Amino acid sequence: MTADRRRDLLIDLADSVHEHLGQLAELNVHDYAVPVSYAGTAVMLEQFLRHFAGYADKPHGSSTPVSGSFDLNFVEREPYGVVAVLAPWNGSLAVTASCVAPALAAGNAVILKPSELAPLAALRFGELCIQAGLPAGLVNVVPAAAEGGDALVRHPGIGKIWFTGGGQTARAVIQAAATNLTPVVAELGGKSANIVFADADIGSAAALSAHQGPLMQAGQSCACASRLLIHESVYDEFVDKFLEAIGGAKVGDPFDPMVSVGPVISEASATRIVAVVEKATRDGAGELLTGGSRMGGELTKGYYVEPTVFGDVDNNSELAQTETFGPVVSLMRFSADDDAVRIANDTPYGLNAFMHTNDLTQAHRVARQLDAGSVWINQNSRISPQGPYGGYKQSGFGRTGGIDGLHEFQQVKNIRIGMR
Repeated sequence: MTADRRRDLLIDLADSVHEHLGQLAELNVHDYAVPVSYAGTAVMLEQFLRHFAGYADKPHGSSTPVSGSFDLNFVEREPYGVVAVLAPWNGSLAVTASCVAPALAAGNAVILKPSELAPLAALRFGELCIQAGLPAGLVNVVPAAAEGGDALVRHPGIGKIWFTGGGQTARAVIQAAATNLTPVVAELGGKSANIVFADADIGSAAALSAHQGPLMQAGQSCACASRLLIHESVYDEFVDKFLEAIGGAKVGDPFDPMVSVGPVISEASATRIVAVVEKATRDGAGELLTGGSRMGGELTKGYYVEPTVFGDVDNNSELAQTETFGPVVSLMRFSADDDAVRIANDTPYGLNAFMHTNDLTQAHRVARQLDAGSVWINQNSRISPQGPYGGYKQSGFGRTGGIDGLHEFQQVKNIRIGMR
């Protein structure tokens, strides 16, 4: 297919997604109970499709002279062929946006495997691909559990694999892909630090941190800012405003547009999260400031866990080092910038880092010292198609977004023609 035709089809698909934004957002709620007020990944899908449609006819190669010769030497970028995209339950549309859009723009076909826990929005996207005029078989949505995922990544017809999920599963994917030496890109979990400096707007920092921490998706996000590092001079003020922001959040039916916190994904998750809180309390990891239990009243029968905050947490504790994947956050004090950077980097993860400061020099200096693929200053994580997104350390490798995201789905070929 010519580049202009590929570009136009992606624009048509973006138009179709735009027409069905409400439906896709509703399916997101059905998939994993994210509150409809947060179910904006359908908009993200449209944005990524439009952005990468513009790249379809602009994947410029290059030419270069070679030593001791006047040969014509040029570099091209070609698709892998068939790309497998394995999406997690907590963001099938987000992964569809950040992976399927550039894979198609680069000229690949895609097999999208959503989680068996959340297949609905991805399936609807597959229908929209057909309705928008994409050739049958170009985008394939294959719901499957672990056996299906294992068969997919072992298939010799797969040119490249994109996996988003946890580290344990990533290791299994990489081992299975090694059967055919299929390259793998992995976007994994995080234990993100959120640094609040003394000069920050404390009210704004508290509100943003509450959202990025225990409230958004009930903490079930790889971008969850679960370790808050607060300068000792503003610690008490911040805690008061942080707890106030959390206490003012409405918990309940995720279809209610006023609700900020819905249930977690399953009974097993709710039980596991409460067990983490109970163990942290027994171990003396920190002071339990709020939450820590299942929700009562009319929410008793649901998978609802109270937004939970521990204060004065030991960064060496299991609570601070292990990804909880629930509405549980740890607060810690620091006294100097070097302490904040040391604590922030003292984790095996490195996906995101956050900071709140009005000192531009400090923001630049500290951002460059943080071991994280993305650093967000005075704002929450706002993944855009223009910016690369991915992790350091055990948070994975590879990038989505921007030219780096396009290049993940292209192979590089060098062609040299002898000139006599």
